[in-house]
Amino acid sequence: MALSPRAWALLLALSLIWGSSFLTTTELLDVMAPLHVVTHRVLWAAVLLWGYVLLRRFPLPRDARTLGALFLMGLGNNAVPFALQAFAQTTIESGLAGILNATTAIFGPLVAAIFLADERLRPGRAAGVALGFAGIVVVIGPAALSGIDPRSLAQLAMLASTLSYALSSVWARRHLGHLRPEVAALGMLTASALTLLPLSWLVSGPLPLALPGPTLAAIGYYAGVVTALAYLIYYQLIRTAGAGNTMLVTLLIVPVAVSLGAVVRAEALPLSAYAGFGLIALGLILIEGRLLRRRAPGRV
Repeated sequence: MALSPRAWALLLALSLIWGSSFLTTTELLDVMAPLHVVTHRVLWAAVLLWGYVLLRRFPLPRDARTLGALFLMGLGNNAVPFALQAFAQTTIESGLAGILNATTAIFGPLVAAIFLADERLRPGRAAGVALGFAGIVVVIGPAALSGIDPRSLAQLAMLASTLSYALSSVWARRHLGHLRPEVAALGMLTASALTLLPLSWLVSGPLPLALPGPTLAAIGYYAGVVTALAYLIYYQLIRTAGAGNTMLVTLLIVPVAVSLGAVVRAEALPLSAYAGFGLIALGLILIEGRLLRRRAPGRV
């Protein structure tokens, strides 16, 4: 499916928004605990989506089975990965977090092939997954394989977060396909907020609210733009441009995250991080298959 100018604009906007999320996380971690950061993110994003869904009068689920599925989706797609990423970014650079986040699209087809009968791992996709895992090894380095230190543990936490995203995607397809995407996003954000509010209180104390203006502005951007608005753009892209085109955002996020980290926080990543991302990017191209289809005989 060819991308229209409007779809390209939405794709680039989403890349800029999600690419900036890693810097925003790191900036907020300077002033509050990781669980407080992610609680602010999901709580106010849920509030905003409640307003949007009620204004649009979308039907809300009421059956226990769907509500239970939304609760688990909130854990797997928001609470757990957001918390893991915040923990990781107390140690690693925001740009490196952006690179490792790209592995979401590497784990996705592998998890789908394991749990979904209609998602076979064709040779091209299998090669892409293998190349992606090679890229992961290059990024995290052999030290992570021989021993665990705080940096390697943080990188593994980032990988665990992307695996959680992939598992959640399969769960959503099996149990939430009947819901409007906006309602599913609202349900999982609400569930994650209800989970993280008491958890963050127990672990880190009451959620801080008396904060400086710049911090409040960062929280507003984090919840309102990076989370609530980004979900609406993402699902609009899925509907109008297709899942394959939307996956391009995974690649476009990385240069945004790396550039912002370098400019704002003077982050300098090792060459292995860029080399590993190159392998991950090639793996994503093989998984999506667009380049191979375009070069196939008889196709324009």
